[in-house]
Amino acid sequence: MAVDQLSRAFVALADPTRRDIVARLSVRDATVGELAESYAMSMQAVSKHLKVLEEAGLVSRSRDAQRRPCHLEPQVFDLMTSWIERYRRQAEARFSRLDAVLSALGDRDTAPGAAADATPDAHPAPDTHPTPTPTPTPDPTGPVNAGTRPRPDRPDPTRGAPS
Repeated sequence: MAVDQLSRAFVALADPTRRDIVARLSVRDATVGELAESYAMSMQAVSKHLKVLEEAGLVSRSRDAQRRPCHLEPQVFDLMTSWIERYRRQAEARFSRLDAVLSALGDRDTAPGAAADATPDAHPAPDTHPTPTPTPTPDPTGPVNAGTRPRPDRPDPTRGAPS
């Protein structure tokens, strides 16, 4: 199965070391040796990270005499940005529609005469109050949990031996 460039770019940036390499290369071009100085890993390991970034099209290497500096390729970042932006706009549109619905609901609830339009099930009449539920009173002889309540025919294990 062929993997598209956008997928390769996101996979390459999934690693924090590679994201850091991209951040460093966004400031200035650097060689593998210069990049390796910043990490507690070998030049070979940094080179492998750069190879993944190169395969994704995020980084390229050029030749400058003996130096082979790496630099970022902005085209792939433009592709990623446009992909993200498309979904951000869709999410913004959904949130805007939700805001409009919530605003309309809020306006309807606060509009004069809104209580007269409400159904009896939706809002109780102002002079009716639900019957309060009685709260249980604590039992002074022990805990509320029946499984730990002391029984009169057995000694209470939490109070020590009977005297």
